[in-house]
Amino acid sequence: MSFGNRFLFIEICAVRSHSYIASTTTILKKYDGAIPFAAWLKNYFREHKKFGSRDRKTVAHLCFCYYRLGNSFSGKAVEEKLLIGLFLCSSESNIMLQELKPEWNEVVEKNLTAKFQYIDAQQEWKHIFSFSNYLSDGINAEAFALSFLIQPDLFLRIRPQKKAIVLKKLSEANIDFYLVGDQCLRLLINTKIDEILRLDEEVVVQDLSSQKVLNALTTTGFQPVRIWDCCAASGGKSILAYDKWQKIQLTVSDVRESILINLRKRFEKVGIRNYSSFVADISKEDFKPPTSNFELVICDAPCSGSGTWGRTPEQLVFFKEEKIDYYASLQRKIAINASKSVKPNGYFLYITCSVFKKENEGVVSFIQNNSSLQLINATYYKGYKQKADTLFAALFKA
Repeated sequence: MSFGNRFLFIEICAVRSHSYIASTTTILKKYDGAIPFAAWLKNYFREHKKFGSRDRKTVAHLCFCYYRLGNSFSGKAVEEKLLIGLFLCSSESNIMLQELKPEWNEVVEKNLTAKFQYIDAQQEWKHIFSFSNYLSDGINAEAFALSFLIQPDLFLRIRPQKKAIVLKKLSEANIDFYLVGDQCLRLLINTKIDEILRLDEEVVVQDLSSQKVLNALTTTGFQPVRIWDCCAASGGKSILAYDKWQKIQLTVSDVRESILINLRKRFEKVGIRNYSSFVADISKEDFKPPTSNFELVICDAPCSGSGTWGRTPEQLVFFKEEKIDYYASLQRKIAINASKSVKPNGYFLYITCSVFKKENEGVVSFIQNNSSLQLINATYYKGYKQKADTLFAALFKA
């Protein structure tokens, strides 16, 4: 490439980079946090046809880099904050930094501590996650905050007897993956896995931490017959229990019929056919449990989701502090009502994907003070150290 052509190429790249910054700024000003940002952005691109495939990918990445900063660098203009986000969230050289911040691009491969120091912002990590006062003592505040600057990985759980065919398909498709333990796969987040594997039949999309929540039970030789998943949602914990114990009598419930309809379709793919389901708001005072004869009640309670915000970083900006008390109150009601269905010597498993003390240790204390259940153990699965979600699980015995 001649000097003149190279200069023209650089100029075109710089113009394009400024255009991306301008488009991203416009989008960020329009979004109000009412629905998940990924869904909102998909609709936005559908309505604005001018964005090509590369444009959509670049703008979306810039948006998420911006939200990963949370409330740090609050005194900066949006345009400047976008570049800071791109710099801190990148681990290798990229064209936009090369054109707009070449000095940053030269050090982009350094670790986060060094990069914060390079831009003279050593204490800004404290403002990424604005709810540190509510964090559990078991969570490292700095490590948790910095984890938001790193995109989580995609995790799959291999279903029973499917390991050989799954690994063969991935290898034949030249897909990079890591086997974590015996049944868990780690892949890059943008891997188009549904084009290679049969979801729910061969693998289940399930975070690394979520795959571990039944470990406290499975290591004891516990063999339940009757299980109630009282806040079933998409059914991930039910499917996990089915795959671990197979011959179980499963009952699932949730607050909306639409959830159970979607769950029915998913169970068909999984192969779960003999189960019971019902719609119920377990938080209501007049809730009557279906039976008191379950060996295991799984209560994956509605929560803030703060342990999963690495996947939805817009929550760092739009989550309202008062929602913590709302969820904690809801969780206490659900937990007490659902726990009444555990038979003597059975187990109650309380789970959240939250890092807030009020939603976890606070609810555990409430259960201990308002029921006869005995706490066996309480654990944080600290995914923020492993590019995964952070979950809390407390196991009680009746």
